[in-house]
Amino acid sequence: MSIHLPVDLSLVHLLIEILATLAFALSGLLEAARKKLDAVGVVVVAGLAAFGGGTLRDILLDRRPFFWMQHASWLWALLALCATAMLFLRARHFEVTERAMLWPDAIGLGLFSASGTRIALEMDMPAIVAVVMGVITAVFGGVLRDIVCNEIPRAFRDHRPYAICAFLGSWILVVAPSLGASDAVALLASAAAITLLRGIALVSGYQLPEWNSGHRSDR
Repeated sequence: MSIHLPVDLSLVHLLIEILATLAFALSGLLEAARKKLDAVGVVVVAGLAAFGGGTLRDILLDRRPFFWMQHASWLWALLALCATAMLFLRARHFEVTERAMLWPDAIGLGLFSASGTRIALEMDMPAIVAVVMGVITAVFGGVLRDIVCNEIPRAFRDHRPYAICAFLGSWILVVAPSLGASDAVALLASAAAITLLRGIALVSGYQLPEWNSGHRSDR
């Protein structure tokens, strides 16, 4: 039985990329505020979080123009978001904590993973390559954000499933055609599944096991 929505795929894809960009830009803003950066630092960190993963994906896929060059209005939106945040938001408006940053990050993870995987599939990449491109799109903006802020990337250190959620959920886009689902349904289902998986990990507190190599750091 086919599952279809009377929705234009390009419109769904564009909306997902806009929401993902905003979600990751917000995570960058929160990190910049926590580090008490100046105006340039805020814009750079928010920009890296919002555009870093997608830019790396486009470089690897040799895709031009970069998505933020193709939609230059997003740069203006990022600048406006940063300016508004610095002018009006204070500590009393939001507590800049590690926990507060996890939720916009989870939303961006799902949205960017689905978007990146879809782009790679449209370029006829093998399934595993497309899924990896989805993971890169979603994860490496946050990685660059944390590196610039002199932190070990959260994706590597909090032991709660992150990239794994993106990897698993992105496969929905690969198998959806064989199940009769439309591209729009597959895109939305993949984004929702990844966000849900990450949300469950956050709420439950589940952690991936550490690699115990037997090495003692105090030696």
